[in-house]
Amino acid sequence: MFRNVAELVELAETNKVKIAEIMIRQEVEVTGLTREQIIAKMDTNLTVMEEAIQRGLNGVRSHSGLTGGDAVLLQNYIKSGKALSGSILLDAVSKAVATNEVNAAMGIICATPTAGSAGVVPGTLFAIKEQLKPSRQEMIEFLFTSAAFGFVVANNASISGAAGGCQAEVGSASGMAAAAIVEMAGGSPKQAAEAMAITLKNMLGLVCDPVAGLVEVPCVKRNAMGASNAITAADMALAGISSKIPCDEVIHAMFLIGQAMPSSLKETAEGGLAATPTGRRLEQEIFGDTIKLKDLVLA
Repeated sequence: MFRNVAELVELAETNKVKIAEIMIRQEVEVTGLTREQIIAKMDTNLTVMEEAIQRGLNGVRSHSGLTGGDAVLLQNYIKSGKALSGSILLDAVSKAVATNEVNAAMGIICATPTAGSAGVVPGTLFAIKEQLKPSRQEMIEFLFTSAAFGFVVANNASISGAAGGCQAEVGSASGMAAAAIVEMAGGSPKQAAEAMAITLKNMLGLVCDPVAGLVEVPCVKRNAMGASNAITAADMALAGISSKIPCDEVIHAMFLIGQAMPSSLKETAEGGLAATPTGRRLEQEIFGDTIKLKDLVLA
């Protein structure tokens, strides 16, 4: 039904429906499932997200010891009344972190669009829930709107850190969340596209450099920044601010940047933060002699 953001927006405007509705119709057409089955599957995803956030906010720690407990620290900081950021933004950050800490602790999450970027969409959704008071159906629609924009990115660029760097993972997730926030807040399909463009173009060039090859450092904190980026971009779009570069061109630029990135900066743990002295020390502490064996085999 749609191949790019321009077509997605046009379909929503022409049919006078939400972007979420266009995505639901496409899923019905492509999968052959009924509308009720499609919505039920997304409802299940929403439940998984909610449970992951709650588990993370209760406190978890990864097996490597690299990550865990930061979501709790953020919630305590919010309650202290000393936070400089707005409560919604910081709540989104904490819930994004909570989700990715659960992922690092081998818990169940919903990849949106990947495991490494799984915190941004649910983190923002469950934070703005406190202000917008959406129904369960509206929360499900939020996920379909996110999915529509993720679908475009996946088919015109990449959502893989190994293929396009972290811009393709957390960058895409942030844009997906921003667009969905706008729609839930009553913005137009065009404003949703503007939010996606504003978000993504400010994450272009973000590399994927996981310390010790684990989806923990800096991945968890990048989800935090992605969530804050999404909310800021959504507010900008709702204020009437537009991106000078159209959304589809921003997505294509991301694709080209990903193609130009060296492999050392695309999930290989051979460059960036993973290659710092501390990054290598942590890798050695976690894997020990396994690292030496790997180097010997490669030699």
